[in-house]
Amino acid sequence: MRKILVLTIGMIFGLGMLHAQDGYEVGDIASDFELKNVDGSMVSMSDYDEAEGFAVIFTCNHCPYAQAWEQRIIDIHKKYASKGYPVIAINPNDPELAPGDSFDKMKERAEEKNYPFPYLFDAEQTVYKKYGAKRTPHVFLLDKQGNGKLKVAYIGAVDDNYEDPDEVEKHYLADAIESLMADKTPKPKFTKAIGCSIKD
Repeated sequence: MRKILVLTIGMIFGLGMLHAQDGYEVGDIASDFELKNVDGSMVSMSDYDEAEGFAVIFTCNHCPYAQAWEQRIIDIHKKYASKGYPVIAINPNDPELAPGDSFDKMKERAEEKNYPFPYLFDAEQTVYKKYGAKRTPHVFLLDKQGNGKLKVAYIGAVDDNYEDPDEVEKHYLADAIESLMADKTPKPKFTKAIGCSIKD
């Protein structure tokens, strides 16, 4: 009887741990971070006093999905950063498993593409796990509350067509930002992120 009880408790604890590792859901309060930018500075969301929220996007250099959405992410930042919703890009990959995603390669990519947003390195791979990112790219749109806390408002893909920007029918991230700017709840508030698996 005791053995069964111990096993049951162990299973419950294990399931709890798995749930804890799933990351944020829409409606959760997201924690800040401090990560190294490609320019060598340390960046956190608390640096942005005027921001109304953030499009935190876990992405990388080498993934073809990340590359396909890259210009659209740049365009979203250029359109919405001045309106209070800047992009913060984070590379979550282990460079030993993905050499093309090393910090030096990140600097090269950011310079080559003239990134207008910070491109941060999750060197300890703790931030992406806390957020629950699974793919590159994976979007977490955060909305700043009156108390300064950051509420997760949308999770998922940039839009519905990574292959061809001219064939996009649903601009998930842009529409979600527009909803927040209009004091509305994004619809949808969750979509499936499509991309490369994070290299851990």
